[in-house]
Amino acid sequence: MAEDSPEDPARRSAIMRAVKSRGTSPEIAVRALLRGFAPHYRLHRKDVPGNPDIAYVGRKRAIFVHGCFWHGHDCARGARMPKTNADYWRAKIARNRARDLTHQERLAALGWRALVVWECELKDRAAVEAKLREFLANSE
Repeated sequence: MAEDSPEDPARRSAIMRAVKSRGTSPEIAVRALLRGFAPHYRLHRKDVPGNPDIAYVGRKRAIFVHGCFWHGHDCARGARMPKTNADYWRAKIARNRARDLTHQERLAALGWRALVVWECELKDRAAVEAKLREFLANSE
């Protein structure tokens, strides 16, 4: 039954392909927090650089909810590198980080402010809510 093992390349590939980029649990948790005090957001605006998870177009605020592994966060989960195909994953995560930086720069050039909420931060929802409130309150 080697094909059922987690190390089987076809099985691993199917698992990774099934990972969603929209409507993830962390994103839904952030949206639930925002509904309580700033509900008029828009989701995944393609007309905003980086296609932010949550956008307040009138305020020029973009919120990205990043998975720690996929975006190379410096927490324990983000620093964990797969044992198989490690070179591929290192390059993939480096490309994701470079793309994220480019999006941040493009947003800033257009007068937008951006906030990243990391998946691991959601362990302390009160702190995330405070971070979101401060980010949205500082509208110039």
